[in-house]
Amino acid sequence: MTSSALPKLTITRPDDWHLHLRDGDAMTTVLPHTAAQFARAIVMPNLKPPVTTTEQAAAYRQRILAALPDGMLFEPLMTLYLTDNTPPDEIRRAKDSGFVHAVKLYPAGATTNSDAGVTDLRKCYKTLEVMQEVGMPFLVHGEVTNPEIDLFDREAVFIETVMQPLRADMPELRVVFEHITTSEAAAYVAEATGPIAATITAHHLLYNRNEIFKGGIRPHYYCLPVLKRETHRLALVKAATSGNPRFFLGTDSAPHAKGVKEHACGCAGCYTALHAMELYAQAFDQVGALDKLEGFASFYGPDFYRLPRNTSTLTMKREAWTLPAELSYLDGSLVPLNGGEVMQWKAV
Repeated sequence: MTSSALPKLTITRPDDWHLHLRDGDAMTTVLPHTAAQFARAIVMPNLKPPVTTTEQAAAYRQRILAALPDGMLFEPLMTLYLTDNTPPDEIRRAKDSGFVHAVKLYPAGATTNSDAGVTDLRKCYKTLEVMQEVGMPFLVHGEVTNPEIDLFDREAVFIETVMQPLRADMPELRVVFEHITTSEAAAYVAEATGPIAATITAHHLLYNRNEIFKGGIRPHYYCLPVLKRETHRLALVKAATSGNPRFFLGTDSAPHAKGVKEHACGCAGCYTALHAMELYAQAFDQVGALDKLEGFASFYGPDFYRLPRNTSTLTMKREAWTLPAELSYLDGSLVPLNGGEVMQWKAV
């Protein structure tokens, strides 16, 4: 039976290696969606204020666990937000904690809640040297923020001007190039020497930048890094379905209330936690590569993070169903990516 004819698919339970949960009531709303599909998730630290210390990460972790509905099993994998002033000793405390699994680079101004991010990576070198020493993964939002650089070129320029010099200086630093969007990034990760990997979102596998403008501006397809042209999407699909263990799943699911997405200055981020695995199954099914989904979703991430693979399973069946157009969220609503459209796979 060909993969395109499979009525059902059972895989080792996957993990999400890039997730935004927010905090408070917002987190309480979205957390069950992730926990229904994923055993673990790398939780982004870009709250207001950001999670910059191990102590803050411990408190955030406890809030997540307290918000988890009874009977749901889910492990949040915490991260720290790197600043120009993160002390090297904080990395040692984080490593010793056992629950902080990575440190995140947000170039200042690159995306949502990145104002406290790094202005010059050279200011962080002593901290990065300790990360290299203890094996702490460095999660990189790989875009330059120079306003003179075209929005669609920022990832490629980042590789040349930031990533390559950094990894030349620290060849053993464990780097995850997050939510890659270009053929240049896919090629760099596939060919580079040393410990490097990349996460890929479902929306970057499924859509190119035309999707943002079909019939008018469609803000729920706007994310950062922004969707790119079709040649880049095809390169990402090829990487994700290649079986190369350097590429694994990271949804970058980011909840924003409908009112701040459909706004004169709308927020960046796509909400996919509700139906993430269905979206990935669609992307892999479209190219006849469902047999590659388990490695991408369930094996390569924990292997890179030096964590055990999950032992439970997730089953999806080929079934048409209509995604809710909106979800209740805070005082308004949240629009999932593809809200109101018919999906072809359903997690059961």
